[in-house]
Amino acid sequence: MIILSGAPSLSDFRRRKLLSSLQKIVPSVESVAAEHVHFAEVSEPLSDAEQTTLKALMTYGPSEESVSTDGNLLLVVPRPGTISPWSSKATDIAHNCGLTNVVRVERGTAYYISANQSLSTQQLQQLGELLRDRMVETVFTDLQQAEALFSHQQPAAMTQVDILAGGAPALKLANVELGLALAEDEIDYLVASFEELQRNPSDAELMMFAQANSEHCRHKIFNASWTIDGVDQPHSLFGMIRNTNNLGGENVLSAYSDNAAVVAGTEGGRFYPDPVSKEYGYSQEPVHLLMKVETHNHPTAISPYSGAGTGSGGEIRDEGAVGRGSKP
Repeated sequence: MIILSGAPSLSDFRRRKLLSSLQKIVPSVESVAAEHVHFAEVSEPLSDAEQTTLKALMTYGPSEESVSTDGNLLLVVPRPGTISPWSSKATDIAHNCGLTNVVRVERGTAYYISANQSLSTQQLQQLGELLRDRMVETVFTDLQQAEALFSHQQPAAMTQVDILAGGAPALKLANVELGLALAEDEIDYLVASFEELQRNPSDAELMMFAQANSEHCRHKIFNASWTIDGVDQPHSLFGMIRNTNNLGGENVLSAYSDNAAVVAGTEGGRFYPDPVSKEYGYSQEPVHLLMKVETHNHPTAISPYSGAGTGSGGEIRDEGAVGRGSKP
């Protein structure tokens, strides 16, 4: 693993704001500094020229002096076993620059915290919790511990949960061990279903069932029939939403058939190249309005900052895919 220090990761304003937050937890903290640190997994040693290229790629951001590395180190990195959006892009760039021996590049933030008295392990853990996003990041106290980012595990064999012999208790145990977050009625449903099928579910099947609730909607129930106080309802949840358009869908040109909806707009001039002559010019045409309600930011509820990038990409894809293709 190659370790390369980067630019400071905090502006003076953000550093002072962070220091204030740290002091609320541990009043003895006197200063904090932070810089990006890059870790590169390589398949074989890099030549001098390749090392120079890699160092140049990892040199970006504010051209300030290096931060002070005095104090206690708290290294915040992506959770081992995950690949950050930054890593995906940086690794692609490295490969495009001819660094074929670089397997992967990852980035962390090294925080150096000084205090007027020795900080205990518990205090450092408390400070680390403030510095990291606990859903997607972890904290190390040594740069070499980042080697865990590049650990490679063999895929585990598929297993089965013995519902036929163990019933609901077996599935409840798997629910905890696999982190499925199944509700009691879902456990009852699955036990009854697989008993009827006369076979046991695999861990892959249970995981897929657990993930059917996305941040888009509750897929398990969105189109299901349902009753209120014993009375069957004429519309599913999704049917109720569609019914709004059925009762008052004037000027709705497209809804519920693609990844976005379109309503009638006004006439306007659009400036774009003619597909035949290749010359730019204005075209008077209807300019309809396209809209979406899906966020597409899967990580956003968990990790807002990294989620925003996936959201913009998903929006552009879906809006550009409406009908025979829109012009975003």
